[in-house]
Amino acid sequence: MASADTLCKKLLNVKNTVVESYNFYNDVDGVTHLRIKARPTAWHQDDCPFCGRRHLPRYDRPTKKNKIWRGLDFSGIIVEIEAATHRIICPEHGVITAAVPWAYAQSNFTKDFDLTVAWLATYLPRSAVSSYMRIDWQTVGNCMSRALRDLEPERARRLNGLVNIGIDETSYRKGHKYITIVVNHDTNTVVWVADGHGKSVLEQFYKSLTDDQLASIKVVTGDGARWITDCVNEFTPDCERCVDPFHVVEWAMEALDAVRKDRWRVAYEKAKQMSRDNPQKRGRPKAGDKIVSEVQAARAKASEIKNSSYTLGKAHEHLTEKQQIRLDIIQAKDPQLYRAYCLKESLRLLLKSTDVEQAEAELKHWLWWASHSRIPAFKALYKKIKRHKKHILNTICLGLSNARIEATNNKIKLIIRKAYGFRNIQNLMDMVYLVCSDIRIPLPNRKSNVPNVA
Repeated sequence: MASADTLCKKLLNVKNTVVESYNFYNDVDGVTHLRIKARPTAWHQDDCPFCGRRHLPRYDRPTKKNKIWRGLDFSGIIVEIEAATHRIICPEHGVITAAVPWAYAQSNFTKDFDLTVAWLATYLPRSAVSSYMRIDWQTVGNCMSRALRDLEPERARRLNGLVNIGIDETSYRKGHKYITIVVNHDTNTVVWVADGHGKSVLEQFYKSLTDDQLASIKVVTGDGARWITDCVNEFTPDCERCVDPFHVVEWAMEALDAVRKDRWRVAYEKAKQMSRDNPQKRGRPKAGDKIVSEVQAARAKASEIKNSSYTLGKAHEHLTEKQQIRLDIIQAKDPQLYRAYCLKESLRLLLKSTDVEQAEAELKHWLWWASHSRIPAFKALYKKIKRHKKHILNTICLGLSNARIEATNNKIKLIIRKAYGFRNIQNLMDMVYLVCSDIRIPLPNRKSNVPNVA
C-alpha cells in the first residue's frame, strides 16, 4: 500500500522532492485546500533555475516566510506546495532564487499547472481558462509564456534551413497596431514574429540570420509592399520575390469599387438634378408621363449601380441568374463600369494560368488594355502591376502563393478574438509561436509526454 508521502508526490508529479508534512484547511470562502510542505533533496537544493548548474554557493539563508506554489486541483480541492527558499550565486545569472524541482523559474505555479493552462489556452477563450483554473486573466498569458520557454528554449532553431518564406503584417488592435510575421512555407509554421511593421521591423529578422541562413532562402512571397521588396533586394538579392495573386486581384477589386462609386455618384447627381428640374406635383402622376418615367429610370440606374458591389466582385462563373441579369443591365446602361468589370475578370483569370509564356503574353495585353481604358483607377493599377510584373510572373512560374500566411493570419485573428484582445504584446507573440507551430504541449499522466518542436 502506498504511503501518504508517495501519494503526495504522485499528485504533484514531482521527483527529487522530500515531503515533510501535509494538512487540509478551508479559506475564508469555504474552499478546501491541501497544503503540502516539501523541499528539494540535498542533491538539488542549490541548482540554477535557468542554466541548470548544480551545487552553487549560497548567497543567504532560507527565508523565514515560506513560499506557496499552486498545483493542479485534485477533485476540486486546491493543491498547494509550501517550501522555504534561498538565493544562490550563479556565475552566469548572478544572485537568483534557487530552483525547485516542481516549478519553473520565477513562477508561483507548478510545471504541470503552467503546461495545463497553456494547453487549455490554445483551445478555449482566455476568460474560460481563467475561470476554470481560478487564476487571473493576465496570469494565463504568463503561464503560457513560461510553458513556451520550457518547450522551446532555443527558438532560433526555427530559422535554420529556410528556403521558401512568406512575409506579411496583421493588425491586432485598433489604432493601426500591427505585428509582422514570417512563415516557413515548407513546414507551414511561424518562424518569426515582431511588434510593428515596415522596413525597420523586417530588417530585425534579416539581421538575426547568419550568412548561411540568408543564403538558403530562395523564395520570398508577400503582398506588393515596397518595404518587403527593399529588404529582399538588400539582404537576399539572389532569391525570387513573389507577389501573391490574392493581393493582385484585391488591387483590381479596389480599383473596380472606386469606379463603381464614381459612376454611382454621377448617376445619383444626374437623377437628383432631374428631380429638381422636374418637381413632381401632388398626387399620382399621369400614366405614360415621359418626364416622370425618365426620372424614375435615372433613379433606378443609380440604385442598380449602388447595389451591384457584390455582383461585380463575384467571379463570372459563379454568378446566379439574378446577378447575371443585373450585370447585363450594367453592360447596357454603363459601358465604363462594365469595362472595369471585364478588366478585373481578365486579370483574375490570367493569374490562374500555369503556362508562364502564355501568362506573360496575356499580362502584356492586359497592361495595354488597362493603360488605354480611359479609366483613372485602372490607369493607376496599370502602373502598379507593371512595377510588380516580374514578381507576379515569378509567382505563376513557382506556383507559390501567400495562402499559407493568410491562413496563419486567420489563426492569429481567432487567437485575438478568443482572448478578447491582448494588452501585453509579448503574450500575443508567445501565443502565436505556440499555436502556429508543431509544438505539442504535454499534459500530465499521458502516454506521450514528449513535445514535438518544429
